[in-house]
Amino acid sequence: MGSFNKRMTEIPGDDSLIAAARLILTELGSNKKLSNEAREILLDLRTQLSLSMDKVVETKDEDEDEGLSGIKGRLNSIQDKVMTWEVGQSMIWDAGPEEAKEYLNAVDEAVRLVKSLEGLNPSKDSEEHELLQQANDVVQTSMAKIEEEFKHILVQNRQNFEPERLSFRSCEDDGGVDENLFMSFGDDSFDYSVQRDSVVSRGGEVQVMDLINPNVIPDLKAIADLMFDSNYGRECSQAFVSVRKDALDDCLFILEVEKSSIEDIVKMEWGTLNSKIRRWVKTLRIFVRIYLASEKFLCEQIFGETRDSVSSFCFSESSKASVLQLLNFAEAIAVGPHQPEKLLRILDMYEVLADLTPDIESFYPDENGSYLRVEFQDVVNRVGGCAATTFLEFKKAVASSVSNSAFPGGGIHHLTRYVMNYIRTLIDYTDSLNTLLKDHSDGFEHDPSSSPDNEDEGVNSSLSPLGLHFRSLMSILETNLEEKSRLYKEDALGHLFLMNNVHYMTEKVKGSELRTILGDNWIRKHNGRFQRHAMGYERSTWSWILSLLRDEGLHHPGSSSSISKTLLKERLQVFYTAFEEIYKSQTGWTIPNNQLCEDVRISMSLKVIQAYRTFVGRHANNINEKYIKYSADDLENYLLDLFEGSPRSLHSFHRR
Repeated sequence: MGSFNKRMTEIPGDDSLIAAARLILTELGSNKKLSNEAREILLDLRTQLSLSMDKVVETKDEDEDEGLSGIKGRLNSIQDKVMTWEVGQSMIWDAGPEEAKEYLNAVDEAVRLVKSLEGLNPSKDSEEHELLQQANDVVQTSMAKIEEEFKHILVQNRQNFEPERLSFRSCEDDGGVDENLFMSFGDDSFDYSVQRDSVVSRGGEVQVMDLINPNVIPDLKAIADLMFDSNYGRECSQAFVSVRKDALDDCLFILEVEKSSIEDIVKMEWGTLNSKIRRWVKTLRIFVRIYLASEKFLCEQIFGETRDSVSSFCFSESSKASVLQLLNFAEAIAVGPHQPEKLLRILDMYEVLADLTPDIESFYPDENGSYLRVEFQDVVNRVGGCAATTFLEFKKAVASSVSNSAFPGGGIHHLTRYVMNYIRTLIDYTDSLNTLLKDHSDGFEHDPSSSPDNEDEGVNSSLSPLGLHFRSLMSILETNLEEKSRLYKEDALGHLFLMNNVHYMTEKVKGSELRTILGDNWIRKHNGRFQRHAMGYERSTWSWILSLLRDEGLHHPGSSSSISKTLLKERLQVFYTAFEEIYKSQTGWTIPNNQLCEDVRISMSLKVIQAYRTFVGRHANNINEKYIKYSADDLENYLLDLFEGSPRSLHSFHRR
């Protein structure tokens, strides 16, 4: 027993009692005979055990009565606190953080009481069941209250959204395409320079801003955690979505995005629609890169640590209506008329949509956002298809541009300026157009130079889709210009018209990225074309007048060497009359390019003035000075007046 007592003193508390009992049982099992002392001790132990067990039973009954009474008292206290805030319209969180904390702790305790009482599986008529009903009522009332508080905090702590402070230029300051840029393709159209809005250029990083005062995020998270732990997560999610959906609607209002039906947008005047598209492009980028990014961050702050699926659901549901409103506008543009004047704006829309597609896919990666992902991609495809179709319609419009009268002065036609400025602007969209046009025929059958030679075939095979379409478009334009050149009564003016326009086209290609797209072979070919038209002009204008400065037909009848002075005089008179007629008409013609004008004048001077000097010098002895109306220097100076676009007469300069 000595060793037994020693071992017991080494084991504390209830553990020693249990260990002692186990040792007694072991000893009883090993000793067959018990001493009198052992018997007396065991009998005494039996008595003590009996008394102790009676006390345990009595204590258990007393504890149960005292426990239910304590639960009821605590529950009544919680109920009083909850009902206190049900009176009046005051908000708990407005009373300060301590009051809010106490309220949440009380509700949390009520929730735990519910779980404890449910664990007892109380019978219907028991006191425990009555307490469970009371606790559930308290929880239900408090959940409605904290849901209201949750929404109140979200609304009252919204941060002002000020897009003018963001790093995006205002549409009004972009210097973009004037809304009156796109007139008809006819002769009454005007030449405007076209350029792309700087706001739609690709790039830009996601910028996250605090849509809610950061100081209240812990409170919102605490409420959300409590509601979800209390099986009121659905109500919490719905409360968040309803408030934030309105906030995103307000964002679009601040960004001046109006709700319009597809029918209204399709019927809209181009000037108004042009402005709306420009604003939409800017708004979409801001909305996705800043506002949606910030909204997703807010959802993750409140729900994301332990409830990623809830965060994803709330973000998708709160943003769905606003995203669809923006996409609805793009869809309306895509289903509207494919008018050429809309192409640049449609390409702006396509590029911003395509550029933001990775953002949308990252914002809505799971099943919750699958609908928006699909809708967004569908609109990207529709707008892209609309852009491709509109470009093809543009080519058709160029081909069908008809003139009823010759273009005055033989200068650069409005259509030529329009098309060349237009396609130079399209260079900014090279990557997009290569993607959108790769499955469309290039329409090279319009090439006025008949079938391309072997060199062209090799070049064509290496051209990008956009290069092939641009070549086709230029061919269509040239065909149209040749038709317009036939409206001139003078062949010379028709040649001058084609020379001016082909030269203009060539210079536009040489001085821009079009050179890379169309290739140097195209430039060489068209350099040759405008030079041939220049030669055609010279032949049509000066071949006959130069023939007057040759000696054929000036000899006396029957003589091969004697020059007839009368015929010489008449020849000079015919020459002067012809020159005066050319002067009178061709001073009204125009060569807008200064260098080209100078080159043509020099070429004429070299031919005409040299021939005139030689002719007059060769027959100086046979020509009376009074019949010489103009010196070679006079004629050379008069040639400088040609192509100024203002008809003049030489009669005031004639010698008397």
